[in-house]
Amino acid sequence: MELGTVYAALGSEVTVAEALGGILLGADADLVRLVQERAEKAFKEIRLNAKVTQLKPLAGGIEVAMTAGGAEKREVYDRVLVSIGRTPNGKDLGLEKTKVQMDSKGFIQVDASQRTAEPDIFAIGDVTGGMMLAHKASKDAKAAVDAIFGTAGNMKEPLIPACEDETHKVSQACRNHLIPAVVFTDPELAWCGLNEAEAKAKNIPVQIVKFPWSASGRAITLERTDGATKLLIDPQTEKILGVGICGAGAGELISEGLLAVEMGLKARDLARIVHPHPTLSETLMECAEMFYGHATHAYSRKRV
Repeated sequence: MELGTVYAALGSEVTVAEALGGILLGADADLVRLVQERAEKAFKEIRLNAKVTQLKPLAGGIEVAMTAGGAEKREVYDRVLVSIGRTPNGKDLGLEKTKVQMDSKGFIQVDASQRTAEPDIFAIGDVTGGMMLAHKASKDAKAAVDAIFGTAGNMKEPLIPACEDETHKVSQACRNHLIPAVVFTDPELAWCGLNEAEAKAKNIPVQIVKFPWSASGRAITLERTDGATKLLIDPQTEKILGVGICGAGAGELISEGLLAVEMGLKARDLARIVHPHPTLSETLMECAEMFYGHATHAYSRKRV
């Protein structure tokens, strides 16, 4: 979806074949819908539940055979981008001669300090599983260095919050919770903390508040009102449990949401912090204000 956006903007006719029933299934459906609506205008076609069965190089391109909608299609394309996931590349490293442990999929098992079962071996990044993102790998590396040499710089606390158990193992869910996710489509999609699907699956009560960018003065001047800012708030404690943003520059905006989740801020904390006007960052403040029913540019029912 990311590179399809790029190629479409450069003038290519792009067809997306997705084997599943929807795109970007890791994010909340209401935010993904905003990405899909724009992509459907920019792309030639988005085919869901489509399975590519054969790629055949020809003199004039690549013949693609796929099944979609119960029918088989054969079409010739200039280029084909295959993006069907990644597998860990931990073989041929001699790890079988160590105590390093891997899960059933080949990902190396580590604790909160990125230490493997072999005390002198640390592992970071994609090969340890979880969210396969560059900034997650950098965070892993800092945690490993911190464990090897002591806390980094003048920091008096570990770089990884204390979320491991008595065996110093950290759950994958906890590690992922600390990492913001960004999809660099157009519009961008970013989220952190708890999302709506997880809340439903785990029966976690949340109140969802969403601020439409059609009410943002800055979005209007940018002619990019195709966005939304979303907060998942604990209705009892008013703590912000998750943040989702879809829109131009969402990847730049999500860090404030991550800070709110990490620091356990309440919606009123975010609502009372003055944000410059007119900016897209205001959408976070006004979204929090909507929780209490007094946002300046968007109507919401007053919280009782």
